[in-house]
Amino acid sequence: MKKPANQKPRTAAKAFVYILRCADGTFYIGTARDIAKRVGVHNAGKGAKYTKPRLPVKVIYREGPMTVGKALRREYQLKQLTRLQKQAFIKGKLVVKPPR
Repeated sequence: MKKPANQKPRTAAKAFVYILRCADGTFYIGTARDIAKRVGVHNAGKGAKYTKPRLPVKVIYREGPMTVGKALRREYQLKQLTRLQKQAFIKGKLVVKPPR
C-alpha cells in the first residue's frame, strides 16, 4: 500500500531522562521530549506537584535521546536508587546500566 504524498514517515518518538536539583537540595527525576521547555514549566510552578514548593529547579543530569518506553523504564530505574547512589551516579562514580 502506497503512502499519501503529504504523510510524513513514522519515526519513534524521542525522549530524554533528566534529574533536577530543587532549591531544598532534593532531586526530581523525570522524562520529557524537550527538557528546556519542561524545566520552564517546572519553574513556572506548573510542573510536577513535587517541584512546586521547591522552586527554582536546575537540570543537573540528562540522558538521551531514546524511545519514550526506554526513557520511562530508565526513569523508574533511577528513581529506585537511594539518595547517596543518585549523588554518586550524577558525579559519574556509580554506573547504572540502562534496562533493555
